[in-house]
Amino acid sequence: MATASTVDADFGTSGKKPGERIQCVVVTPERTLFDELVEFVSLPLFDGELGVLPGRSPLIGRLGFGELRTKALGGTKRYFVDGGFVQVRDDLVTVLTNRAIPADLLDAAVAEGELEQARTRRASNEQEATEKTRAIGRAQAMIRVARHQGKA
Repeated sequence: MATASTVDADFGTSGKKPGERIQCVVVTPERTLFDELVEFVSLPLFDGELGVLPGRSPLIGRLGFGELRTKALGGTKRYFVDGGFVQVRDDLVTVLTNRAIPADLLDAAVAEGELEQARTRRASNEQEATEKTRAIGRAQAMIRVARHQGKA
């Protein structure tokens, strides 16, 4: 039976071999926002959160609103992503999203204003109700990401 120190020496605390990395690419309609080698990626899927380490099985997923985090030797980077899609294949994580904002550029007060505006929006049909619900979810996610960065 391996002890914790043996496991840490052989594979590190994350269970991967030292030096393994994954390429993370974040693309918006305007530009490629991020294209770097990282140790770990965390993504907000529409139905939960997904963590990706090197060697992850291939998948395609639908993104929700929330925080995308990457961890590399230089620390952790955080972004708010506005839905989209993710593909994981051969240690490459490709994120396609309409909007990705570095978390340190978010302002919780502005997001709270968007939330209030979304909540007061009138919905007279099913499509408008769906849009209202999405706007509320988007604003709430922006607030969470902004506050996590200490902006609140």
